[in-house]
Amino acid sequence: MATLARASDGAAVPPMQEGDGHFADNIVFFAWALRKAGLKIGPGAVTDAIEAVTLIGIGSRDEFYAALQSVLVKRYEDQALFDEAFRLFWRSHDLIGRMIAAMPPMAPDSRETDRRRAGERWISDALFADREAQRPVRDEPDIEIDARLTASGRDLFRRTDFARMLAAELSEAKKALAALVLPMDEVRTRRYRASHRSRRIDPRATMRDAMKTGGDLILPRFREPKTIHPPLVVLADISGSMSQYTRIFLHFLHVLTAKRRRVHTFLFGTRLSNVTRQMNRRDPDAAMDDCISAVSDWSGGTRIGETLHVFNRLWSRRVLGQGAIVLLITDGLERDDVGDLKMEMDRLHRSCRRLIWLNPLLRFDGFEARARGVRAMLPHVDEFRAVHNLAAVSDLVESLSGRFSRDADPRRFMARR
Repeated sequence: MATLARASDGAAVPPMQEGDGHFADNIVFFAWALRKAGLKIGPGAVTDAIEAVTLIGIGSRDEFYAALQSVLVKRYEDQALFDEAFRLFWRSHDLIGRMIAAMPPMAPDSRETDRRRAGERWISDALFADREAQRPVRDEPDIEIDARLTASGRDLFRRTDFARMLAAELSEAKKALAALVLPMDEVRTRRYRASHRSRRIDPRATMRDAMKTGGDLILPRFREPKTIHPPLVVLADISGSMSQYTRIFLHFLHVLTAKRRRVHTFLFGTRLSNVTRQMNRRDPDAAMDDCISAVSDWSGGTRIGETLHVFNRLWSRRVLGQGAIVLLITDGLERDDVGDLKMEMDRLHRSCRRLIWLNPLLRFDGFEARARGVRAMLPHVDEFRAVHNLAAVSDLVESLSGRFSRDADPRRFMARR
């Protein structure tokens, strides 16, 4: 019987022998798991991976990893998924079974455990989805519960504050954010596109088609105004009081970035950071890790007026065209002079079509605009909304789709002063 090679970490690496078809089958299944997780791998790449391992042999785990990685990884953004799949797949299957059996039914209340490995969720779903379906169904007695005059669990979950959720609840909240219906906001441009509706004749297209027949046949062509999604610009506060809410909201922005064009994300604490490129990563966990790595002031202080000045001076003309909508996520607790904050908020408001302020302090029923920064910012926003739970984010999606609510009118908070 052949002896399994041992890597430096003690994991077993199967030997490569002539006529051993099980090892090739394992490579095929490994490639299938990568393909199910989102990597673009065809049959030719699987054949090349088997031939590469056959040619170089297996002297160590690192050499085996390099052989598969050089063939199966085609894009930089797929590297994290491949690393996680290799870590989970090429190790002792008995160890995997013991670890799964030892996992608790609910994750502990720890904010550090919420930071998962990049690509872990995608690879786990690809490798172990069938195991959940094969579990035997337990016969349990039916219990009837009278739930009249009580709130449903789903409704309570939608209204639970993000800051009070456990790790398992935060995971469910991220899935709910990814499942939200995207806003259907569109603006009319001055450009036209071809149309089958006979409302407006397109003279240029009509004459161009007539020239093909020498003018013997002239058929009218029609056009209609072109509509596009307006740019969506997000300015998110990452100070100590806002980091938890901003991190959850970034998962919703990741879905928007993947489904529509021109979504620009900026993070600010004591300085402004553009993380639009980091948000374009396909895996949400990898995108969050890249955003945190790209900024140096996460969970630090905040200087709203100065960061808005930097945005207005360097970025406003680049990203605030064609009826852009700005989402400003902050609690408004400014430490510097509010005079500069008033001027920068007024300039930002005049540069965009809509300015929506998302403030988690609105979760308190008795909220009043008493802070200096809040009083300086309120006159220059179009909507004032909460962002502390799933219900608030759902209301924001409806507002972006064109359904305005009087509850978000900032004038009612200014009248309370």
